[in-house]
Amino acid sequence: MAGHEHVRVAVIGSGFGGLGAAVRLRREGITDFVVLERADSVGGTWRDNSYPGCACDVPSHLYSFSFAPNPDWPRAFSGQEHIRDYLERVTDVFRLRPHIRFGAEVKLMIWDPERLRWEIETSGGRFSADVVVSATGPLSEPRIPDIPGLDSFPGKVFHTARWDHDHDLRGERVAVIGTGASAIQIVPEIQPHVSRLTLFQRTPPWVLPRVDREIGALERRLHRALPFTTQIRRGFLWGIRELQVHAFTKRPGELRLVEQVARRNLARTVKDPELRARLTPNYRMGCKRILLSNSYYPAVVRPNVDVISGGLSEVRGSTLVASDGSTAEADVIVFGTGFHVTDMPIAERVVGAEGRTLSESWREGMRALRGASAAGFPNWLSIIGPNTGLGNSSMILMIESQLNYMADFLRQLDVLGGRVALDARPGAVDDWNRKVQERMRRTVWSTGGCTSWYLDERGNNSALWPGTTGEFRSATRRVDLAEYEVLRGGDPSANAHRAHGVNGVQGERGERGEHVDGKVNA
Repeated sequence: MAGHEHVRVAVIGSGFGGLGAAVRLRREGITDFVVLERADSVGGTWRDNSYPGCACDVPSHLYSFSFAPNPDWPRAFSGQEHIRDYLERVTDVFRLRPHIRFGAEVKLMIWDPERLRWEIETSGGRFSADVVVSATGPLSEPRIPDIPGLDSFPGKVFHTARWDHDHDLRGERVAVIGTGASAIQIVPEIQPHVSRLTLFQRTPPWVLPRVDREIGALERRLHRALPFTTQIRRGFLWGIRELQVHAFTKRPGELRLVEQVARRNLARTVKDPELRARLTPNYRMGCKRILLSNSYYPAVVRPNVDVISGGLSEVRGSTLVASDGSTAEADVIVFGTGFHVTDMPIAERVVGAEGRTLSESWREGMRALRGASAAGFPNWLSIIGPNTGLGNSSMILMIESQLNYMADFLRQLDVLGGRVALDARPGAVDDWNRKVQERMRRTVWSTGGCTSWYLDERGNNSALWPGTTGEFRSATRRVDLAEYEVLRGGDPSANAHRAHGVNGVQGERGERGEHVDGKVNA
């Protein structure tokens, strides 16, 4: 990759979003594309998060592509290793490996307004592309808070998404910072092996029982022999979650009934009233992510576990100080403090038509037309962009809707013909964002009385979609050209702003490929 490669489409990332985009491109007959991946294997967040107990909280048959059903999921809720294996098989079944450039972390993407293309610098070479599909995902860059004295800590420090498998925790004093989805899976796994486990809890989560079970051989044989049974199962799981959405988005008060289930779940296991009080949330369920676990509370009540009601505020050597003044000694610090969701680092590396970075454009908050297109960034599409996240269902449903939008975006470019680009009109972006935020005001995420990673520093929810997945699919089924400015090669208006950056050599487009489809079997 020492030279310069020009392609029609450059996809950034090889998680669910990136691989899904690659499959859809091939199914649309487009083979002139690359997938730029910074690591040495596919998988995205399911490659990076390999901590003990890592698993999905969405049922397996819903947390997979509709075009790549897997009849051999071993459990109702699959573990990280099963999901990663699934993504590896998707890569092979749909013949994606020739398109993937491993070790190619994007350092800078600059829009060239004269050539109407993106110039891309990566750690593995230089590329240019007519269209960029950014599928880096919101859960890709770990967030470690700036804690005074952390650099003085003499022991091991790592984030859950960068688990150090070479470090043996047995017999050590371990501090887990945070009580989110990763932490409640890790705590039960490491508690039996450590000498002391201190959990720094800033806000207690709502925890519901995890209705998980092994999927037997007979069920798997049935799904293999009669594929429609997999579709029925997936449809049932989808329908149940669609019915739940109105409680999150329109009638948060209805979640009180589910809160009673969670309270009984807590009371059954935690008999100490003082500890139970510390583990009881004081906000409406759903305001923060609802967690599923059968083993978290049993682990927390063990004699070698302490729960501190306060976040980590200072480190003094091996002494950790909480915001409530409590202290604990530790040999290892594990941060379960989430990711850069509303301030994605990739935005700092994307330079648009006016010479501004995407992060500068999003200084007042992330905004994108239908979660995909940002004004001033022509032929740039995001998968899992602003306001496309979910609080109760499978993100794969949202990804597939955005793939529909991507496919029609490319079709519109073909229909327009010649050297052409589409740039979202600022008014269209504003109108879309205004409607989304108006709907957001009624949701539990705005009225539930908590602070969550869904909110940016201004308190705006730029992460979640305030409706059903069916509504989002309808909204992204087609590209409305009235929402875009059409830029053509040689058009003075397209060249009004000259971006600064690398110059590339125009390459040739590849041939259109065949229609592909596939089933993913273990």
